[in-house]
Amino acid sequence: MHTVQNQKALIDHLQKSILKWEGYKAPSETHERMGLGPIEAAFPNQVFPLGSIHEMICANTEQATACAGLVSGLLSVMMQKGGVCLWISLKDNIFPPALGSFGISPDRLIFIRVMNDPEALWVMEEALKYPGLAAVVTEVRKLDFKQSRRLQLAVEYSHVTGFVLRNMPAKMAPTASAARWIVKHLPSRLEDDMPGLGFPRWQVSLLKVRNGNPGKWMIEWTGDKFKLIEEQKSIHSLEQKAG
Repeated sequence: MHTVQNQKALIDHLQKSILKWEGYKAPSETHERMGLGPIEAAFPNQVFPLGSIHEMICANTEQATACAGLVSGLLSVMMQKGGVCLWISLKDNIFPPALGSFGISPDRLIFIRVMNDPEALWVMEEALKYPGLAAVVTEVRKLDFKQSRRLQLAVEYSHVTGFVLRNMPAKMAPTASAARWIVKHLPSRLEDDMPGLGFPRWQVSLLKVRNGNPGKWMIEWTGDKFKLIEEQKSIHSLEQKAG
């Protein structure tokens, strides 16, 4: 009986240690929250995994833009305590002044333009080894398990968070990322039929969460924080309007 209890205690201890190494700290050990509400609850210990690799799947240009917007909101929260972010891409897809709508000063992002995917992944891996960065974002098409494992090993040392935006990937192979996301744009909503543009909205899907629970949600960036959109029944109609 004692042997079984000892084995269970050992397994429980190992599971908690592995989660901690992967960036999933227990709530009592950290006060860092991303403001994602139930999305954070999908992760182990109900904590967004900082110091991990997040894979964002972008099937087309529209989804790539939506992913960039969501990541900008996450960076805004992550960079509140200082630090800079490195953004690596093959094209100049980001308009720096637009980052102000997410509360990010353009001078706190360093943009690096590269020639191809292997170069982008090499730069990302080297950058992830530097603990002074708040996050590293890169836009590529191809990412295999070996490459993603190298990125994950780098963040386990530095605890820097990495976002890989996979624009129009040719195939979906398994990777070592902590989470695999799909982000889709949703039409904004204006209050009281006011003119202009509303806050950006997204349908966020977690396809894979290591040791967590996949799911689908609707969220909105309200200018300084994320807000969950409760009317889940309207997702289908909003998707139809979005095209």
